[in-house]
Amino acid sequence: MNEEKPYNLEPNVEAALGYIPGVAIAILMMEKENKIVRFHAFQSIFFWIAAFAAYSMAVVLRIAIIGIFLIPIVNLGVLFMWIFLMWKAYQGQDHELPVIGRLAREESQK
Repeated sequence: MNEEKPYNLEPNVEAALGYIPGVAIAILMMEKENKIVRFHAFQSIFFWIAAFAAYSMAVVLRIAIIGIFLIPIVNLGVLFMWIFLMWKAYQGQDHELPVIGRLAREESQK
């Protein structure tokens, strides 16, 4: 049974939009064929989980004063990495993050 997606986007646009929090889950539910788009969707999910973990750790370390300096650094790092990943996906390039990228590649091939 071949289900049509409710949208008609180029794969590079679909992959880039997958980095928007929450959109990756919708893409994974609808995109069953394109392994590149699925890779970027999985990498997005893993990226946001790692970003949340880093931010949470910075908040906890705030008690030790170092978190006051760490929170802005984490926020800027996440912002720049998010824009970078979206840009690479839009260009049609598979930029694989360390650890996260390998996990995303494995999941997208299933």
